[in-house]
Amino acid sequence: MAKRSPRLIFTEEERALPELERAVRKADRAAVKLEKAEAKIPKKTVKVKKRVVDSESGKVTTRLFFEEADKKRPPSKLAHAARKAPPDTVRSAVHRKLREEGDDNPGTEAANTLTETAERTWRIAESAHRSHAEKPYRRADKAEAGADKANLKALNKQYEQEYGRASNPYSRWQQKQAIKKEYAAAKAGNGARNTVKASETTAKAAGRAAEGSKELGSFFVRHKKGFLIAGGIAAAILLLMTCISSCSTLFQGGVSGIVSSTYPLEDADMLAAEAAYCAMEDELREYLNSYESTHDYNEYHFDLDEIEHDPYVLISMITALKGGEWTIDEIGGILETLFEKQYILTETVATETRYRTETRIGYYTDENGNLQSYEYEAEVPYTWYICHVELENFNLSHVPVHIMSHDQLSMYAVYMSVLGNRPDLFPGSPYVNRYYHTQYEKYEIPPEALADEQFAAVIKEAEKYLGYPYIWGGSSPATSFDCSGFVSYVYNNCGLHWSFGRLGAEGLRGMCAYVSPESARPGDLIFFEKTYDTAGASHVGIYVGNNRMLHCGDPIHYASIDTSYWRSHFLQFGRLP
Repeated sequence: MAKRSPRLIFTEEERALPELERAVRKADRAAVKLEKAEAKIPKKTVKVKKRVVDSESGKVTTRLFFEEADKKRPPSKLAHAARKAPPDTVRSAVHRKLREEGDDNPGTEAANTLTETAERTWRIAESAHRSHAEKPYRRADKAEAGADKANLKALNKQYEQEYGRASNPYSRWQQKQAIKKEYAAAKAGNGARNTVKASETTAKAAGRAAEGSKELGSFFVRHKKGFLIAGGIAAAILLLMTCISSCSTLFQGGVSGIVSSTYPLEDADMLAAEAAYCAMEDELREYLNSYESTHDYNEYHFDLDEIEHDPYVLISMITALKGGEWTIDEIGGILETLFEKQYILTETVATETRYRTETRIGYYTDENGNLQSYEYEAEVPYTWYICHVELENFNLSHVPVHIMSHDQLSMYAVYMSVLGNRPDLFPGSPYVNRYYHTQYEKYEIPPEALADEQFAAVIKEAEKYLGYPYIWGGSSPATSFDCSGFVSYVYNNCGLHWSFGRLGAEGLRGMCAYVSPESARPGDLIFFEKTYDTAGASHVGIYVGNNRMLHCGDPIHYASIDTSYWRSHFLQFGRLP
């Protein structure tokens, strides 16, 4: 049986603490839910040989035992389809040949049609069976993720209760990393016990954190001269980071800021992860390219998004999900999860009853009693199969907000803001040009515009986040922003009367009174449409006058609205009440 999330054991004293009560209760509920999900996984009986020592004679014998184990998980839909592609290609070729040669032989054509119909029915039944067979495994995976999340939250609460909350964000991050590592070690080594004492895990994590701090301190002492040089390098890097991205709250300052925003990984592992993901995309691409030759439908309609991703998004997501360092051997499941979240393949088969004219032979008896034949034409019904294949590329950069915790999304934003301080790793990525090689306009707001106290308060808050990266779904400095998250946060936190929460671009447009372009003034909102596939407003920025806006592009920066792109997508101006 696969090693699942362990059940945490808390003492009665720990359970009685108000600070831990809720977290412990949630961890218990998640463990029960996982146990129920695991119980529904199909089982099989396996033979196991064990060495047994006789306590009296000391003689060692080998005995055969029967143990219960989980049945092997069925392959995923895409893996199954790719594996079946070669035989399906041969089968389809045979059917096509029979159709071509059966035009003059109604019997052969009817038999071939009957066989094709039977094969389609079998494939539909097989797909339904495979989906049903995989259901308990999917539920167990979901329950395990919930148990891990609840366990880590309870352990963090217990750590803070026993050892106190760290004084700064970076130390808190280190503490969480230590707890995650101890929890992972306990999960990997708990064997059949499947229980872990919570106090032991937090104690080991405290020891790991203290040991790490001690080692770091002694390392600084042993390499004082080197770190004087490194300090100068760090200052230069921080100056560069200030130029390309003034993400003050995303970085905690000094060397720790550089360390926490740098990928803590070996190049070989990052390049291998990118290569593995590209191989999955190539497999999907080949499956779609050969679709007509591996299937037996009469008509095909394809609606396929482009198959692509950005490597920095992939590496930043994996690192945030793993909470830091990882190796290629540890992330196979994460790669598959991200791939299935990004690419949504839908195959739908519709049928139509059509008619074709066939020449038939009829018989009659003439007046002399002789049997005579004649030819006639008849409209014969047949089934026409139409297959619709749709591939949606959800966009990998849109996935984090749907699968990450607040802390993970914050870490992802930090890595993306400086590309893990590795612009050399994937130089072909458009993010490299955007974050490192593009000089964005530095716009000075005219004094007369700042005379409006309301606009001055808005722009003072908004300019704090110049250079922050675009993170789909982001809505705070900790996670960075998307366009509507940025505008919502600025107006809600500028110290004035607004308090409308987090709204999307269309939601903000619904709050605004319409303003004509001639009447627009600094502080109004400007809306655009069709920048991506959605109804209504798809992008929003803060109008600052002089045909300019401050918006969360990628990154947050001032931009002219008097360009062909923005003119073609302009929707309207709006004024918040």
